Amino acid sequence: MQITLFGYEFALDDASVDASEATVREQLREYEAGERRSFDVDIDYPDTFTGDVMRAMERIPYGETRTYGDLADELDTAAVAVGQACGRNPVAVVVPCHRVVGADGGLGGYSASGGTDAKRRLLEHEGAR
Repeated sequence: MQITLFGYEFALDDASVDASEATVREQLREYEAGERRSFDVDIDYPDTFTGDVMRAMERIPYGETRTYGDLADELDTAAVAVGQACGRNPVAVVVPCHRVVGADGGLGGYSASGGTDAKRRLLEHEGAR
């Protein structure tokens, strides 16, 4: 499913979310309006390293960030591998890969349309930057 938040397009793999498209869209609308800080949908995590990284990202609280290195330490891997897994997140925003930043405070990358501008906007919305 394609969704628009803050003027940026996001592609969400609806097969990775155990909820109706209407429910996901409504919760994303509430998030954009500042009425929701977390999502009440079940995620179908891949049984891969990407799924492990997605679970770690989901534990990052609203309005906070972690570095790629923080997640790498938690998962006993390399920061570059975490970054690559973040880029494979099939449900951006719902699983908040935008909350993962570089050790130097830089944004790193972001796979949604708008790239790091979209990531910056999501972090600003949450008061994290």
